[in-house]
Amino acid sequence: MNKNLTKLLKYNKDGLIPAIAQQHDSGEVLMMAWMNADAIEETLATGRVCYWSRSRQSLWRKGESSGNAQKLIDFRLDCDGDTILLLVEQDGVACHTGRHNCFFYSATKDGVDIISDVEISPEEMYGKKDNNE
Repeated sequence: MNKNLTKLLKYNKDGLIPAIAQQHDSGEVLMMAWMNADAIEETLATGRVCYWSRSRQSLWRKGESSGNAQKLIDFRLDCDGDTILLLVEQDGVACHTGRHNCFFYSATKDGVDIISDVEISPEEMYGKKDNNE
């Protein structure tokens, strides 16, 4: 990994850093996931976004089971070096629930609403019930 980038990155105690994926041309925030040094290195080397799956304790190449991959357009860090912003080209839906993005709950003083519809069922994407890609 680039030594200048390594100096800027600030990981948590588990060796992870939050990464926010944003559609590069519309600005839509798609999802938040975690990256470790290996995921960052692979993402920068291949141009295909790779995360760290905390539930599986392994690298998670976005779209490897759903087909909904993310192509890296730009890799950015915040001013503190403790959050990554990935500008991506999203292929298909970003959320494992089958919605276009993972931010479909809207909280108001009256409660919580679901503000986007399922575009494709998890069963159709994965061939089984919701596997939390």
